[in-house]
Parts: sequence; structure tokens; C-alpha cells
Amino acid sequence: MKILVAAGPTREPIDPVRFISNRSSGKMGYAIASAALKNGHAVLLVSGPVAIKPPAKAKLVRVVTAREMLSAVKANLPKCDALIMAAAVSDWRPAKISKVKIKKHRMPRALPLARNPDILRIVAGEKGKRIFIGFAAETGHLRAEALRKLRAKNLDLIVANDIRRTDAGFEADTNRVTFFSADGKQAKLPLMTKEKVAERIVAWLEKERRRRSINDRLKPATVLRKIR
Repeated sequence: MKILVAAGPTREPIDPVRFISNRSSGKMGYAIASAALKNGHAVLLVSGPVAIKPPAKAKLVRVVTAREMLSAVKANLPKCDALIMAAAVSDWRPAKISKVKIKKHRMPRALPLARNPDILRIVAGEKGKRIFIGFAAETGHLRAEALRKLRAKNLDLIVANDIRRTDAGFEADTNRVTFFSADGKQAKLPLMTKEKVAERIVAWLEKERRRRSINDRLKPATVLRKIR
């Protein structure tokens, strides 16, 4: 397959030296890209600003803001068989960006914000037969929030984790996740390295692709039998 992986945070500038962002290190998304490459897939990696080295064989597209990430995903999605949205996209951006550094005594007490685009919601209409995988980083109501996002964003799988844990989630080298799939199945994984979690995600994707391929091959034969 050709897999589009979005990874890392986005940064939304306030002025030339300040920005709004989040704690994403990009480790999970980069681990997924590496696992997919190891299994022989082609990977297009759309990455926000991170401090880790990308896999050598991945085609890398660097972005900074949420809107830049959206443009990169939309431009490259038609060439891909699957999208794994592991990026932590900033939900908000400053409504106005200053072209010069704002002096401390002139910084407003309140910073007006504008909502950023929800990338998965926007590209959902372009999904077609592609497999979409998303993530849910939550601090409560994990199952309910994961299922809500799964349905709202037309995903085939969502990988959910509780970011309150110190051994999982942002910046950690390990993760403790639960898979929720569109067919109603749920799989809770034990604590493992992000590399191992990435292998499980890629394995799920490969299994789903095989299942669909088998179903596609069987459909014509079923129709013929009914005609006869």
C-alpha cells in the first residue's frame, strides 16, 4: 500500500517568536511510518515541527500550521490507499498574527482565537475506498469520546489513549491504547513501546485491506450465482 501518515504537532503563530501548540513529540506517528516501511509499504509522511529524525525511506512533507497540514493531506490523499492521522492538530489559532514581536507591555490580556479546520472531517468526503485511521487523546470518557469521533469522522479505526498517564501518550516512549473499529470491535492493548503499538496498527491496516480484497473478489461470483 501507499500510506499517508500525518504526525507531530502543529504550531499557530502569535507573532514571529511566539506560537500556540501542544505536547506532541511526533514519536507515535514516526513509529507508524517506520513500521509501515519495514513491512514493505510506501510512506508519505506529513510532519509538523518535531525534534526526531524521520525514517530514511519515507517521502517527507514538512508543515507548520494546521492549514498547511490540511493542504498537504488533501494534495497527497488521492495518491494513497490509507490515511493514518496520528498528528495532534492545534484546535485553535490566533485570529490575528502580528508581523512584529509584540512587546510585553502591549500584549493584550485576552488573545482572540479562530477555530482551525478539522482535517479528518474535511477529507472524509474524499475517502472513497481508502482506509482511515485516527487517534483520540483523552482525559476522560475514553470509550464514549473515541466512538463519537469514529462516527463523526467516518473512520475505520480509532486508537484511543488516556493522556493523564505518565507512561503513555504525549512525549513518552511507551503507550497504552485501545482500538475501536467501525465494525464494533474493541481491543485493549497492554503497555508497550510506541514501536510495538505502531506494529499493531499497521497489522490491523493490512488485515483490513486483505479482508476488503477478498470481499471484492467474492462479489462478482455471488452476483453470477444469483443470476443463474
